[in-house]
Amino acid sequence: MPSWPWGLLLATGTLLAWLGPGPPVHPDPCHNEAGAPRSCVPDLVNAALGREVLASSTCGRPASRACDASDPLRAHPAALLTSAGAPPGPLCWRSEALTQSPLNVTLTVPLGKAFELVFISLRFCSPPPAAVALLKSQDHGRTWAPLGFFSDRCGPDFGRPPTLANGPQGPGPEALCFPAPQALPGGGGLLAFSLQDSSPLGVDLDSSPVLQDWVTATDIQVVLARPSLPGLPGDLEASPYSYSAAEFLVGGRCKCNGHAARCHPDLQGHLLCDCQHGTEGPDCGRCKPFFCDRPWQRATAREAHACLACSCNGHARRCRFNMELFRLSGRRSGGVCLNCRHNTAGRHCHYCREGFYRDPGRSLSDRRACRACDCHPVGAAGKTCNQTTGQCPCKDGVAGLTCNRCAPGYRQSRSPVAPCVKIPDSGHTESSSPESQDCASHCQPTRGSYRISLRKFCRKDYAVQVAVVGAGREERGGWTRFSVSVLAVFRSGEERATRRGSSALWVPARDAACGCPRLQPGRRYLLLGGGGGPGVAAGTRGPGLSASRGSLVLPWRDAWTRRLRRLQRRERRGRCVAQA
Repeated sequence: MPSWPWGLLLATGTLLAWLGPGPPVHPDPCHNEAGAPRSCVPDLVNAALGREVLASSTCGRPASRACDASDPLRAHPAALLTSAGAPPGPLCWRSEALTQSPLNVTLTVPLGKAFELVFISLRFCSPPPAAVALLKSQDHGRTWAPLGFFSDRCGPDFGRPPTLANGPQGPGPEALCFPAPQALPGGGGLLAFSLQDSSPLGVDLDSSPVLQDWVTATDIQVVLARPSLPGLPGDLEASPYSYSAAEFLVGGRCKCNGHAARCHPDLQGHLLCDCQHGTEGPDCGRCKPFFCDRPWQRATAREAHACLACSCNGHARRCRFNMELFRLSGRRSGGVCLNCRHNTAGRHCHYCREGFYRDPGRSLSDRRACRACDCHPVGAAGKTCNQTTGQCPCKDGVAGLTCNRCAPGYRQSRSPVAPCVKIPDSGHTESSSPESQDCASHCQPTRGSYRISLRKFCRKDYAVQVAVVGAGREERGGWTRFSVSVLAVFRSGEERATRRGSSALWVPARDAACGCPRLQPGRRYLLLGGGGGPGVAAGTRGPGLSASRGSLVLPWRDAWTRRLRRLQRRERRGRCVAQA
């Protein structure tokens, strides 16, 4: 804040010179030549200019014996104290004549908006008061706080010690008591107050929130507390006294926190900052809704602290601020995008959501940057593809970006479980291959919803629930052995009953090679065995269960448990004999 040579301001009208035109203004004060944001402030103006002045007492309003309309020096209204181009001459605002205590008269100026004050002056037509209190409000007149006091008797008038020559002694600004307003040559007087006089030396406004609060005001009030008369107040009966003033100035800048270079009135006449740097509000005191990639800060001469837009790649209209992410990023970015559109996801809408992948031929900001995976419903093992390449997870023997064709060495089957089977190394044609017929017969029942009837249940030698433990490579007599665990036994038609626990499942080697049935370790299956039973297998295969063409191997469904238990009870009541 500049130092004001108050000795030069004692002459009438000198204060107005300080509010005159300043140096040429850059076309865009809030941005430099390269377009980068920088701190900017509105011009120093008379914040009281044209504002209403509320006087607690005005001569002739209403007319009285002490002050009536016939007085040739009758006062003009208090509003003329702040009007532009006041008429010259002896016309001054005057209070009613004071004949008894209290002697206080107040002048209040609502500024209409928060300003950062630089100075306040009041020019008197009569000898200046002997005691004046200067107050400010930051909430449009609801509460008041002192800015300074003026008296040659600080203790009796205001209960404060006189101000020392070197200003405030504490770490922050404070309301001090200064000498009474000075009389001007030729009559009248001047109250001139600089807010720097109440502030510690060397304190920078940009870096001191306490000083910023000290200079901020929405309303100014001057309390004329004691007239300058010799003797006691009783002398007023013999010589009534009136306060009289001609000009009220409040030098300050529209408070915009370094994010605007001018203020303008809205449709209701209220002053608003022309906010820049992604800020908004009457004082540019917050970030715009989408500009919250970092927290709001007041601009300084060293750093503009512009509010940054969230990085959402054009796929979101809203975002929020997360302080923890801001700290983890080294205080660079804390914005989180909300409701990402165009099938995108992530904090910055920077990757594709599940079921979509990035189109390499389009930019990330393109509305069609994410393409649907479109995985084949039969050939793919899921609906989610690789979000970078778009490759769907294919079943064994299936190839293609969307798993829509058989890989080399495989051919199409009629099974949705194993849609592509390996082509055997034999001289058989595709139509007469026994492997094709076996795979189709084993996998065919898994299509759609398979219902287990009492007739089907009774015609099988056994019905068990098994879990595949491992696919062994042991082959014996044209059979491949799988390690299984029998979890539940629903039917056992052999003399040597099948029991729960570890066992072996023998599948014809050709069927196992072409994936029918397709047994995956860790999965559960319903095995309806037919022919050979669960005992010692015929030929050269080992003991255990078998899944030949007369058997059914179905992926287990929990809904089957109650059905199979019901069929098991009906078997025990002899119903299977009736089905024979």
